[in-house]
Amino acid sequence: MKLIERYIAREISLPFTVVILILVGLFASFISARLLAGAVTETLGVSALLKLVFLKTLIALEVLIPIALYISVIIGLGRLSKDQELNIIRTMGVSGTRIVLTVLTVAIPVGLISGMLSSYVRPWAYAESYMLDAQAEAELNTNRFQAGRFYGSEKTGRVVYVRSKNDADKEMQNIFHYIKKKEGSEIVIAKQARQIQPATKEERPHILLSDGVVYELSKTASIDDVIRFEKMTYFIDNDYVLNYRRKAAATRTLWESTQPRDIAELQWRLSRPLSAILMALIAVTFIRISPRQDKTERTYIAAALVFAAYYNLSGLARTWVEQSVVGSIPGVWWLDLLMLTGLGMYALLSNKKRLFARTQ
Repeated sequence: MKLIERYIAREISLPFTVVILILVGLFASFISARLLAGAVTETLGVSALLKLVFLKTLIALEVLIPIALYISVIIGLGRLSKDQELNIIRTMGVSGTRIVLTVLTVAIPVGLISGMLSSYVRPWAYAESYMLDAQAEAELNTNRFQAGRFYGSEKTGRVVYVRSKNDADKEMQNIFHYIKKKEGSEIVIAKQARQIQPATKEERPHILLSDGVVYELSKTASIDDVIRFEKMTYFIDNDYVLNYRRKAAATRTLWESTQPRDIAELQWRLSRPLSAILMALIAVTFIRISPRQDKTERTYIAAALVFAAYYNLSGLARTWVEQSVVGSIPGVWWLDLLMLTGLGMYALLSNKKRLFARTQ
């Protein structure tokens, strides 16, 4: 790489490093505040909270990295344009194509890193954070319960009472559990209970109940059911588990699946490198490199609107594949193809404009 290309690449790389650190810091602070507001430290402890923040930040990197690259290209080339350095560089024989290729020398490695994170690191982080989230967000997480108190949920109509509890081995004695259902209600009374946390991502968190009885109270039937048990397993995870585990699935597993949701997740992962590179190229189009044309605030506003529109449309494209509105072909790729077409047309019009200006 020649001196001028290295100089332009450095002007992009330095803002990228600063911006990504700022975005990571802001995101980690936001996640920490949200988890603290949910009293996660009381449930999991400080060390698990820090691990959960770290995992969620890793998951967010697939979005934060393209954002940082997009902003860094605008900042880096924008400064060169404002100080007329781009115009000087062009008078030295460096064409706009070489400038774009120099941007790609930064964008392509960053895009590949984003793709690796999305395909391999992100699923692992989801799998690890699932086990922590399952403990922290489970409505029947026994870590939240104190002996001798009633706990109720207006959302589900659940009421839980524990007479005594041993925090060391997670055992409880004399448990009362009531939940309201559409067809009636259910009461579970047990002498002992122990919460079992998942050791792997395939397992579901559950409570093992011993020596108890279940009362099934029906609104329609004339006779209610009474079931006595010695051992009973009560699963306590939330409804979002299947979606969460799809995001934690290995890329090879998704590749072999024919389910629309799995296909959408796979295509989303594979499209991340191209998405980052496209956003960098789109950022270049906002830099005016003609002499005596200063950048205005409108350029930054337009760039922000384009970025927001692109990511909203990316989410829409993914949803359409999940809901089988769009098939696996074109899948989520139609948006990238549309953006590539737009960039190609912009490049052709720019070349024609320059050729026309030279003939005058």
